[in-house]
Amino acid sequence: MEIGIVGLGKMGLGISKRLIKNGHSVFGYDSQWKNVDYNSTGISGSNSIPDLVDQLTSEPQKVIWVMVPSGSATESTIKDLSTALNKGDIIIDGGNSYYKETIKRAVKLKEFGISLLDSGTSGGVWGEEEGYCLMIGGDKKAYDHCKPLFKSLAAGPLGSDYMGESGAGHFVKMIHNGIEYGMMQSMAEGFEILHAKNEFDLDLHKISSLWRHGSVVRSWLLDLMDSALSEDSELSDVAPYVEDSGEGRWTILESIDLDVPSHAITSSLYSRFYSRNEDSFGFKVLASLRNQFGGHNIKKAK
Repeated sequence: MEIGIVGLGKMGLGISKRLIKNGHSVFGYDSQWKNVDYNSTGISGSNSIPDLVDQLTSEPQKVIWVMVPSGSATESTIKDLSTALNKGDIIIDGGNSYYKETIKRAVKLKEFGISLLDSGTSGGVWGEEEGYCLMIGGDKKAYDHCKPLFKSLAAGPLGSDYMGESGAGHFVKMIHNGIEYGMMQSMAEGFEILHAKNEFDLDLHKISSLWRHGSVVRSWLLDLMDSALSEDSELSDVAPYVEDSGEGRWTILESIDLDVPSHAITSSLYSRFYSRNEDSFGFKVLASLRNQFGGHNIKKAK
């Protein structure tokens, strides 16, 4: 298929390259790519959003994947696309947009005859090679049209699926990220306890490597933890400062609206707030994990 991609950061570029490897034609635009050689990436570059849309000529239905930060950047990008695209065209929002905003955008775009698919996209910077987990919501006909793209991006035949009407994809991804907060927090607390037990002089890298084989807690997050500890078992260059990108907050608000207790997720978010004022090995673990799977920046220890 032919596809345009707006936003060529870590995730957008990885998505573009994986699609190209699978035989799709990718046209890209990023406002930050002023002096970048697009040809070196295999992407056909564009100078603006209208220029990007104009380059998509081989198929009657144009498909644009938006991979920019949630909030105002996504809002302005979709607004620009709404005036550049035609009836029947499709926009895919692959970022971490708040699902209620996604529903509103879908309603607005429907007035132009444009379909909006919301694709919760998990896999981080490893997705280009390993494949992504895609949770997709929106118009079913638009989803069916874009299935070849989703299948090419997915981590195997079961790595993508249709979640339901508009907003469902981003809602499922929001809860996924809330669970991720809790899992990371428990790992951080466990390793901090191990780190504090001075009398045993424990080798944390040895422990993380051991747990990867046959233990109940083996997971991709543990694999990433093992990778971080192999580089520096004390995480001495990592400042114990952990950001949050919004999904945990939204998950907690949803749990309040639905009267569903979310003790672990709520506690994990508050711990991230606390990290910005305190020093802790556990918070270094959290910061390292976010960097390992998502390429998120970490603050260097002073």
